Amino acid sequence: MINFKNSKIYTLLSSLYNPGNSSPEHYVVLRRLIITIMLIVTTLPMGTMIVINHFQYRNHLRNEITTPILTLANKTKHSFEILLEARLSTVRFIATAYTYEELNDSQNIKRILMFLKKEFGGFVDLGLIDSNGILNSYAGPYPLLGKNYSEQTSFQETLIKGKYISNVFLGHRKFPHIVVAVQHLTDEGKTWILRATIDTDKFDSLIQSMGLDPKSDAFLIDTQGVFQTNSKFYGKTLEQCPFDIPSQKFESHIYETVDPEGQEVVIASVGFNAANYTLVIVKPRSVVLQSWYALKTELFIVFLIGLFFIVIAIFKITNSLILRLKESDEKRENTLAELQHTQKLSSIGRLAAGVAHEINNPLAIINEKAGLMNDIMEFSADFSQSEKFRLLIASILKSVERCRKITHRLLGFAKRIEVQRESMDTNAVIKEVLGFLEREALYRKIDIRLNLMEPLNIIVSDRGQIQQVFLNLLTNAFDAVKNGGIINIKTENMDEGGIKIQVNDNGCGIPEDIIKHVFDPFFSTKKEKGTGLGLSISYGIIDRLGGSISVSSHVNQGTEFTIILPKISEHSPEEHNEHPTN
Repeated sequence: MINFKNSKIYTLLSSLYNPGNSSPEHYVVLRRLIITIMLIVTTLPMGTMIVINHFQYRNHLRNEITTPILTLANKTKHSFEILLEARLSTVRFIATAYTYEELNDSQNIKRILMFLKKEFGGFVDLGLIDSNGILNSYAGPYPLLGKNYSEQTSFQETLIKGKYISNVFLGHRKFPHIVVAVQHLTDEGKTWILRATIDTDKFDSLIQSMGLDPKSDAFLIDTQGVFQTNSKFYGKTLEQCPFDIPSQKFESHIYETVDPEGQEVVIASVGFNAANYTLVIVKPRSVVLQSWYALKTELFIVFLIGLFFIVIAIFKITNSLILRLKESDEKRENTLAELQHTQKLSSIGRLAAGVAHEINNPLAIINEKAGLMNDIMEFSADFSQSEKFRLLIASILKSVERCRKITHRLLGFAKRIEVQRESMDTNAVIKEVLGFLEREALYRKIDIRLNLMEPLNIIVSDRGQIQQVFLNLLTNAFDAVKNGGIINIKTENMDEGGIKIQVNDNGCGIPEDIIKHVFDPFFSTKKEKGTGLGLSISYGIIDRLGGSISVSSHVNQGTEFTIILPKISEHSPEEHNEHPTN
């Protein structure tokens, strides 16, 4: 089994995929590489299979298709040889059945010719040639009696082989015919030759009986490539055949070539045993291999369809993979940035707590010294400026108390050690939180309109966390409105002792595609100015206290947050026992 992690492809992809590189070009290169590798891995085996099957099926189908052509050629050749052998046997029988004297009788040989025409057909004339090559007896339509055949090939070959079948020729007759001749030798040693002329109409009949399609052709040629029968497309009888056909006897051939018109054809040829003929069948290649072309077309279509779906699947999978990689890289980078920012906020919180403690120490000294000064003046009745100093000391103590409250709030927001449940007036908490923002509201001329129900139900909850929620909401409202904007704060009692708080502004509003993410951690529209934690933390606080918080907004009209708090917050029983209601 292949270990992909140890493969070269895995090494190549690992070297190219660098999570630290999130540039668009990086993903384009990675996408292109993945597509290329997947295309090669998927299409190469399929393409190889198609090529192998192409050649295997082509060779197999070619053999399956060409074999019937050769079979037809051999069967037709056999029919031709039977026809020639039958005519040769007929002439041989006559030469054997009749004596030389009987055949030399003109009336008798004419009667025999009439019988041959009637029973067998195709016989044109019949002649008796003596051993010197002189035509002594003749029955037929031409004045050939007394003609000397001693110098002709037919006479010489008949004397040597005992029989002869000529090629097709015209001669005196001016129409295609062949000559069949046999030699007869008597017991006395006397020899003669019986010679018959036969027309070639039977040849055309045999070729037509092959049942070839209209685009195919079949014909006979001799050893010199001369047509012995008419060709449908390539010439007439006794014209030269345009194809180079092998003329070996007892052998059959099939091969592909191009005809004079440039058409690719398949040629099957088979040589005769009884005569110097070759039967030729010519079929257009498109007709012979029609089934192969159909199969090849189907294979090609199947390959294209398969390739199309493979390419579509590869592109979809690759796009999804690259998109997920990109999203993963972006989330990883955002998480790292958020982690760094959270660590920074934690450091700031610890620093704020330390600063608050450091400020509290000199404040305590100032408070003690001011109290000591006040005590000294109480025992110094003769001090003339005592009243004035008492007023100054009271101012110092008031300022110290104010600073103490500020540092106490800072400590409460910066570091919360445990949950503290207490009865609280939410209106007072809202006013307390507004104390942090009064200077900014005054500077920006923001109109804060309070619509606080009196008396408001007293609830049991965590004062510090409720302060944090109100501070977060009001801070966001301050950021949303322009200078001179309006912020409304409304409280009202709910059934079963709970309360509802509404904070709305006439600021820029929140688009619909963003409002569903406002409570997500680290989601912020303030870019570098915001942490994206305020509303998320507020949502978590309200949820832990058993309440609910919701938001509605319209672009360029404003935003409204609605908080519903129960009469008693839903802390755990341990917290309830540890922090009883005041």
